[in-house]
Parts: sequence; structure tokens; C-alpha cells
Amino acid sequence: MTIREFMRRNFKHFNAAVCVDAAEAWMAHLDKGGKMLVTLAGAMSTAELGISLAELIRQDKVHAICCTGANLEEDVFNLIAHTHYERVPHYRSLTVEDELALLKRGMNRVTDTCIPEDTAIRRIEKEVLDLWQKADKSQQRYFPYEFMYQLLDSKQLEKSYEIDPKDSWLLAAKEKNLPIWTPGWEDSTLGNIFVSHVIAGDLSSFSIMKSGTEQMATLVEWYKQLCKSSSIGFFQIGGGIAGDFPICVVPLIRQDLQEKVPLWGYFCQISDSTTSYGSYSGAVPNEKITWGKLDGKTPSFVIESDASIVAPLIFNYILNQ
Repeated sequence: MTIREFMRRNFKHFNAAVCVDAAEAWMAHLDKGGKMLVTLAGAMSTAELGISLAELIRQDKVHAICCTGANLEEDVFNLIAHTHYERVPHYRSLTVEDELALLKRGMNRVTDTCIPEDTAIRRIEKEVLDLWQKADKSQQRYFPYEFMYQLLDSKQLEKSYEIDPKDSWLLAAKEKNLPIWTPGWEDSTLGNIFVSHVIAGDLSSFSIMKSGTEQMATLVEWYKQLCKSSSIGFFQIGGGIAGDFPICVVPLIRQDLQEKVPLWGYFCQISDSTTSYGSYSGAVPNEKITWGKLDGKTPSFVIESDASIVAPLIFNYILNQ
């Protein structure tokens, strides 16, 4: 029995039923020639979402990514240092002393998973600093994802791969040359490291890293070009800036530039945020109608659940694995 068959038989009500409805609507959207942008908040790369997302990208069912800087870098961290990660299944009962012991060992904890400082973060710092300095000397400017694509293209890391490369969503995205937007990139580990090297004088300027506003401008051009021939869907994992940044491109074009483009043609969000708190993460699709992002007839879904469970199910449903 495939996951699709299992879900069709068992997921008949409540959030479970919405998972099936959203997956079916995604497939229908693609069947009509539509494209899909996926957003990644939280720590989806450390949750190893690449195992299912990478194949979705390879099969041309995802056409662009918007993610936090953490998700961009943590896919590479996992790629080269996976065997050095440590899982802490009893993380809820850790004492302050336990946390300090992890810190002393250089193990940065993300819920139940520790990312090793030396074999993951500092290893990537050395490689990416070379790329930053090369760009600095040649007065070239790039987006964060372009530096990561350069890093993967350099082949410097290949001998250090500790997972099957097919399970890296970033490698799959590079092979398809997908655009990746990372709003708020400076909030990431590599973003912090980049700032430290400019302050220390290892880099002459912040400007080699293209800004968030420049990212938005490229998103505008991407949307304007693609929507001429395809309806564009929006699949949002979590909330925050990874979702709010790209969805705003439609009202930017329609209201600020005063240009006619279609609204998003599909919307789904996996979220555990509470609507009544006033957060963007908890905003239901109808609220987005008032902001000129979605139409009243746009296929729209909200799955109030854990994305680390739900997203792989939906992805494999679409893949019919």
C-alpha cells in the first residue's frame, strides 16, 4: 500500500482530511500547468525534510523556495556532518547543567537534535569565507543561496558527504537552478558569521551580500514573468518571515506598482499557531483576501498540526511513494 492509498483510506476527517484535500489540490494545480513555491520556516532542514522535499523538486513539483537562512545552511550542515549529530530524545527533562555540558562540547541544540559546532558550522565557515573573499576581491555581489550553490558546485565538500546526496533538498534545488529567497538571512548562523568577518576586517564591505530588498525585487520579476504562462501556488510550512515575505509580492505588484497580475492560485499552510493571537503565522486564508493576496475562489487549506509529521506525508502523497 502506498502512502497515498493509506491516507485516502484512513485520513477522512479533521486535519487528516485536509492533508488529503491539500495534496489533491496541489496535484490538480500542477496538472493544469501551475507552478508551486514552497516556504520553509522553523528547523525543517534539521528535521531532514530533504528526504521527501528533494525528490519533489527533482520531479518538477516545486519551482521556487523561500526559507529562513537557518534552513538554507542547515541542509548543508546535515549533508557533511550528519554522523556527528546527536539526538537527545529526553530533551524535555534536560537540566540547566545538562545544557551547559552540551554547550561546553560545542553541541548546539535544536529541540531533540544537536548540531556539532566544529564538524558542521566551522567547517562550512572556512569554505564559504573563501567564496565571500573571492567575491570581495572581484567586487562581485550575490544572494545567500548563490553563495551556497557556488559552495556545492566547487565540489570541496563532496568527499565529506555523510548522507545520500539525494536527501539534500538544496542539492536538488541547485540541480534544477531554483531561485531561493532567504529574507532575514542575517539572523542565521552564517549571517552572524558574515557580519563578524566584515567587522573583523576579513571582508571589506557588507555589500557583497545582496540585501533583502534586492531579493524582493527579484521575486517581483520572477512572479511577473512566470504568471504570464502559469498560475502560481503557495505551500507554506510554518509562519513568520519565510511565509510573509514571498506572499506579499502579489499586493506589491498590484497595489504598489499598479500592475495587473493574477493572485496566488493555490494556498496551503501547515501551522500550529493560534489565530486569536494576532500573528501572521496564525492568520487564516480569508484574512489574506483582505490584503490582496488570495481570491475568494482560491483553493485554500490550513492544516493545524506538526509540519515535521504532515509535510513528508503530503510530499509522499504527491509523489505516490
